[in-house]
Amino acid sequence: MRKLHHLFISTGILVLFAACSKEAVPPQALLPVPNEHQLAWQELEQYAFIHFTTNTFTGKEWGYGDEQASIFNPTNFDAGQWAKNIKEAGLKALILTCKHHDGFCLWQSKYTEHSVKNSPFMDGKGDVVKAVADACHKYGLKFGIYLSPWDRNSAQYATPEYITYYRNQLRELLSNYGEIFEVWFDGANGGDGFYGGARETRKIDNRTYYDWANTHSIVRELAPQALMFSDAGPDIRWCGNESGFVGQPNWHLINADTLYPGKPHIERLLNHGDENGRSWIPAEVDVSIRPGWFYHESEDSKVKTPETLFKIYMESVGRGANLLLNIPPDQRGLLHENDIRALREWKTLLDKTFSLNLAEKAKAKANSYRGKSKIYAASNVIDGNKDTYWATDDNILAAELEIDFGKPQKINYVLIQEYIKLGQRIKAFNIDVWKDDDWTSAAKGSTVGYKRIVEISPVETPKIRIRFTEAKACPAISNVEVY
Repeated sequence: MRKLHHLFISTGILVLFAACSKEAVPPQALLPVPNEHQLAWQELEQYAFIHFTTNTFTGKEWGYGDEQASIFNPTNFDAGQWAKNIKEAGLKALILTCKHHDGFCLWQSKYTEHSVKNSPFMDGKGDVVKAVADACHKYGLKFGIYLSPWDRNSAQYATPEYITYYRNQLRELLSNYGEIFEVWFDGANGGDGFYGGARETRKIDNRTYYDWANTHSIVRELAPQALMFSDAGPDIRWCGNESGFVGQPNWHLINADTLYPGKPHIERLLNHGDENGRSWIPAEVDVSIRPGWFYHESEDSKVKTPETLFKIYMESVGRGANLLLNIPPDQRGLLHENDIRALREWKTLLDKTFSLNLAEKAKAKANSYRGKSKIYAASNVIDGNKDTYWATDDNILAAELEIDFGKPQKINYVLIQEYIKLGQRIKAFNIDVWKDDDWTSAAKGSTVGYKRIVEISPVETPKIRIRFTEAKACPAISNVEVY
């Protein structure tokens, strides 16, 4: 009898375990999904672009390629000043234009004479790339490189030999400056240039000339952690404009096999992504703090205001894209005082706006949660843990979350994040506020993805409701914040 009794108890435990296990089955991933490097990249959210070369001293935006190396001579170069101010602005990385279209190299490349080694800068012994990489490491910033595919100086451009030259320079940059987090491939290709004295127009077929697949393989080999940016990825896509916004909706998906860097008339596609895209290639928003990408003294009074930078943040990071903000050093080799002032005031504005998360001390409930299991309960959206999430059963594509503050609170912003390890799911949502003993619509949105920040008219309310009204698969929401 004792053995039989134990058997019944064991069987009961097994049945109970099986039932609990059945309830806790996680949602299946909705493909495609991000890889681990894309997830880490997404969490950076915002970082700096640095455009600095002979153009800084000629006043041009695109150098022709015939600029003398001797013109590059910053009088007070200090990469530490760049990194310190970028770090204090809340930016988490820096991408340097190691070679722009003019072909001038900011490092001691052994494959060209058109570089800092033939400039007065540090008596020809300087290496801007190393100085910036070292400063990034000192101040805890990740470091990335920009290497223009177009080279208006090289006599080899538009010939097969140039591809070897370009890849040799890429290997130099990937091998000598520590860990690289992003490699930026521009889409500007071909046109008039110096080309070693030929002074002519050279055209290439940018669909085939660069043989991108084999160039990408060099990055995968030498810097497997690095993500690659271009119009078509393969890891990060352009947002389709240089004005500082990504579209609504913003899908992290596109069909990369239909695109190539510099392909015309794809701006709208890149700005919105593709709901049915087969590749996870999220958007990056690149925009300059000034009208131009390089420093021009005439633009000292045209630095974007903190309020404009805040709007750019809301329309980039606040729509699920990463923000790449260009801050061009001046002829001294320093970030200009006006740019630094704008950065500091922008940081203050962000900190003031998003300092007190009212959801932290609130209560969350949902009209449905997966298998009635606490593993997928609504409380997961306010627990501060990015690895937990609220989810519904597979057959429930529309559901509601309620965040109750316990007393009236003045709110202005609602932040929502999907658990994107399982893919991007949400297609439409509404935000309601409790007012006059009833729910009142405050805002509507489309996609969520990694992050969505919704601004609503300031209102005092004891609770809000987020209604996910349309989804590709059951909602999986990891985080909600209210400010």
